[in-house]
Amino acid sequence: MGRVLRITLVRSPIGSKAYHKDALKTLGLRRLSQSVVREDSPSLRGLLHAVAHLVRVEEVPETEASREGEEDAAAPPTPPSPGGQASS
Repeated sequence: MGRVLRITLVRSPIGSKAYHKDALKTLGLRRLSQSVVREDSPSLRGLLHAVAHLVRVEEVPETEASREGEEDAAAPPTPPSPGGQASS
């Protein structure tokens, strides 16, 4: 596994250019203080360069990164809502 980065949205994209908002959407950042963990790559670095003034980036130790991935995988699936189907 390569380097892993934690990206946190620290400034609001309100008033930012459309391509900055698109970059944040691509990164998966929607709310202030929201963090995502991504594996480092050249394309990720390009996105981060575009929105460097809106995000904080920190390198995550591999042990912590693997723990965060396990928590996401261990989440139980959401059950379907009972009101979704009509009875005859």
